[in-house]
Amino acid sequence: MDLASLFSLEGRVALVTGGSRGIGRMIVEGFLAAGAARVYISARKEAQVEEAVAALGDRVVGIPLDLSTVEGCEALAAEIAQREERLDILVNNAGAAWGADYLEFPESGWDKVMDLNVKSLFFLTKALHPQLAAAASLARPAKVVNIASIDGLRLNPMETYSYQASKAAVIQLTRRMAARLVKEHILMTAIAPGAFASEMNRAARDHGDAIATGIPARRIGEAEDMAAAAIYLASRAGDYVIGHTLVVDGGLVDAALPSLGPS
Repeated sequence: MDLASLFSLEGRVALVTGGSRGIGRMIVEGFLAAGAARVYISARKEAQVEEAVAALGDRVVGIPLDLSTVEGCEALAAEIAQREERLDILVNNAGAAWGADYLEFPESGWDKVMDLNVKSLFFLTKALHPQLAAAASLARPAKVVNIASIDGLRLNPMETYSYQASKAAVIQLTRRMAARLVKEHILMTAIAPGAFASEMNRAARDHGDAIATGIPARRIGEAEDMAAAAIYLASRAGDYVIGHTLVVDGGLVDAALPSLGPS
C-alpha cells in the first residue's frame, strides 16, 4: 500500500468557494500541499481574492463572484468551463451567518444565509455537473465536499436561527445529492467543523484559549486539522465514503459531557 499516492491530489483540478480566507483557505493550502495541479478560488470581495492568489502562488486562480444568486453560480460555472474541460474536486465552502433576537430576526437575515449556504450549494454543483462528470470514473471519482457545521448537529447558544437551519439542511442535502451523483461516479460528502479561527467564528479567532476550555480536545481547530479532513475526502483515501458528514470538532458533538447544572 502506497500511502503517498493514497492521499495525493497530484494532477487534480479543484474549485474552493470562499477560498480566500478562513476554512476555505485552510483547504486550499492543504490541496496545494497534496499536489493539486490548479486550485480555483472564488469569493465576493475582489481584493481578498487577489491577496490570496498573490500569497498562495501560481497554481491558484482567483475568480471574484457573488454566489448568493443562481445567476452568480452559473457565471462561476461558465468561467470554469472556459478554462477547464474537467473539474476533479468542488468544495462548497462559501457561507454566511446572521444573529439576532428571535422577536427581531429579519427576513433579510433568513434569506441571505439560506440562499448562500443551501441554495447556492445546490445550483453551483448542478451548473458544474458537465465538468465534474467529465472528470469522474469508477477508478477515480470526482469529489464534491460541502462545508456544513456542528451547528447543524447540536444547539448553539447564540440566536443564529437561519445559520443553524441552513447547516442542518446542508447535511441532509449532502445525503440526498450523494444518492443521485454516485450513479455517475461523483462522490459527495460534507465536513462539519467545530471551532476554527475565522472571520465567521470570531470567538475562536479572538478568544481561542477561552473557547478551548469547553472542547474535549482542549484546543480549537488548527489549519492542518481542516486540511487533513478535506484531503482525505478529496483523495483516493476517501473513495468509499459517500453521503457522510465528517465531524471535525475536537469532540464537541460526540465526546462532550452534558452539564449537570447547579448543585
